[in-house]
Amino acid sequence: MSRYFDALETRSEDQRAADLAAALPQQIANAKALPGYGGALADVDPASITDMAALATLPVLRKSEIGKAQAAHAPLGGYADLSRPGITHVFQSPGPIYEPGSNGNDWFRFGRVLHAVGIGADDIVQNCFSYHLTPAGIMFESGAHAVGAKVLPAGIGQTELQVRAAADIGTTAYAGTPDYLKIILDKADEMGEKLRITKATVGGGALFPSLRQEYADRGVTCLQGYGTADLGSVAYESEAMEGMIIDEGVIVEIVTPGTGNPVAPGEVGEVVVTSLNPDYPLIRFATGDLSAVLPGQSPCGRTNMRIKGWMGRADQTAKIKGMFVRPEQVAALVAKHAEVAKARVIATREGEMDVMTVRIEAEGGDAGAYGKSVAETLKLKGAVEIVAPGSLPNDGIVIEDQRKYD
Repeated sequence: MSRYFDALETRSEDQRAADLAAALPQQIANAKALPGYGGALADVDPASITDMAALATLPVLRKSEIGKAQAAHAPLGGYADLSRPGITHVFQSPGPIYEPGSNGNDWFRFGRVLHAVGIGADDIVQNCFSYHLTPAGIMFESGAHAVGAKVLPAGIGQTELQVRAAADIGTTAYAGTPDYLKIILDKADEMGEKLRITKATVGGGALFPSLRQEYADRGVTCLQGYGTADLGSVAYESEAMEGMIIDEGVIVEIVTPGTGNPVAPGEVGEVVVTSLNPDYPLIRFATGDLSAVLPGQSPCGRTNMRIKGWMGRADQTAKIKGMFVRPEQVAALVAKHAEVAKARVIATREGEMDVMTVRIEAEGGDAGAYGKSVAETLKLKGAVEIVAPGSLPNDGIVIEDQRKYD
């Protein structure tokens, strides 16, 4: 079995940039041809979008915008063309919101994820992701087919039957949420069954170090993948287990929550993804997840950018004194003052009243003037604290809710 899924994983920096310069204009043109993008890309010349800097000038697309468009123009809101032969399925996610997809040609690109953990033609994958409405089951099944593996479409639940099937068929690999594998293994011990599962690819939840170690102690190598119903695979772990490597079919940016502005290298921000899939050309799609770029390349030899993995949610909207305060409002507050590097809204309680404090990172300044901007921009009055540059944590949080609800 080859160490790498394909040659794309080990491209040089120059080759990767050249390939991006060729792929981006075509994908922008694909998106511009769809009615869903409307005026958002009307004045954009696709030929001018050839690198990350040019891409960062385009507007961010949020899932809520797609949901609103779908409500008016079912089923896909003009963001995909169902007549394309590459689309064979339509899935439903909570909202509800609908996404196109396919069970062929590794449409969601999870073959790379399974290959990274060593799953190949000699394996039978017990796929414990749901096959109903949402695409997760199909994502991992098509990925298994891409690496030549067989699949037991187990879905979720019925743990005793899961153990019985794993033992009878001899499944060697697991795909599912991080914690459900433990439930299967524990049930197998209880039933006196010795399973042959030695590889696991997990997603849809946090893989805690203690759980990964427990699997290792039981002879199971467990690596994570990160993806969404809209985008397919976004990033994955390799055997190096140093961050998550960006998938070769997407472009990832890390931006300040509530904006489309890229953060400085290494800073925490919202994950924004551009898909290179021509069937569903999502341009600067905001995932709502927080992460940060890791410097350098993975020791495994794969050369694409790495991120730290999931670090929380970027949608930190909070209701304070009966009014919603949103990350984009905090971004607008910062943009009003050239000398302000960052701002952080903190919600607390005093007695039975909400209290809003705004910490502003700047070299001095007039708290009164900032207070006026706070009231105008956030539509609420609050206390202002000016703090020295570099004082606010690098955690991607711009609205911190410290109120206790229990």
